[in-house]
This record gives sequence, C-alpha cells and structure tokens, in this order.
Amino acid sequence: MNSTQAALRDQIRELAEEAFHQKLISGHGDGADMNEYQIVYQGKPRHLPLEQAHFFLTDLLYRSRID
Repeated sequence: MNSTQAALRDQIRELAEEAFHQKLISGHGDGADMNEYQIVYQGKPRHLPLEQAHFFLTDLLYRSRID
C-alpha cells in the first residue's frame, strides 16, 4: 500500500467513526482486499473501493447536516 492509499484509508476511518457515532452506519472496517473498505449501511455490508467509500461517507455526513 502506498502512502496515498494509507492516507486515504486513515481519512475513511475518521469519517466512518463520525458516521458510526452519529448512527448513520452500523459498522465499518477494512475489507478483504486492501483497496476496499467495508461499511455496514442499512443493515447490509458493502465492500467499496477506497475512493468510493470516501465519497459515500462524505456525502452521507453532509446530507445528515442539512436535514
């Protein structure tokens, strides 16, 4: 894993922790593939590529603030 991927994974973990504490997701963690991150959303585990996981969490957190 290169430093860019490691930094992205760290950002995703922070976003996921925030989403988890706000009860927007029910779980998260590293995926089976090092280029994926698992997010449990609406009771379903989703294995997302890192870039997509970052976008998903950012969007989810943003929408929760404007509602």
